[in-house]
Amino acid sequence: MESTRNPQAVIDADTYSVRRTIHIQAPLDKVWRTVTEPALISQWFGQITLTGTGASALGTIGWPGERRVPIRVETFEPQSQVSYRWCNEEGPLPETVDEQRSTVFTFTLEATPSGTQLTVVETGFEHTSDPAQVMADHRGGWDGELDKLVALLERNA
Repeated sequence: MESTRNPQAVIDADTYSVRRTIHIQAPLDKVWRTVTEPALISQWFGQITLTGTGASALGTIGWPGERRVPIRVETFEPQSQVSYRWCNEEGPLPETVDEQRSTVFTFTLEATPSGTQLTVVETGFEHTSDPAQVMADHRGGWDGELDKLVALLERNA
């Protein structure tokens, strides 16, 4: 089966946010686990470690050849919504998530007759040193990472 084609992420410069809504031909519970369980997140996104579960779980996330950054689960509404706050600034990283140097990305899931609709919205780019550039980088990142999520879930559906 060929992976579902989805629209690309969009930037809203007025609200300093990046948004992408995709459809995945997989059941909601499977998509939920794949965006909340570290072992599954690490199969399509960055290598993540978390201590604790649910809201306030702390950890780090990183990609091969890049530094690991602090991450914290902000909200956790099972089968519906999860959000993560992570640091996005260049330079020395704080030990924990710095509210003034971070953005928040939220996954919202909704069951559909043929699978799951997932929307990611990342906000807080006004707190970065170069909002336009960071939003452009993350727009491209969400396109690539969520395409990997769709391919992983639909391949294993």
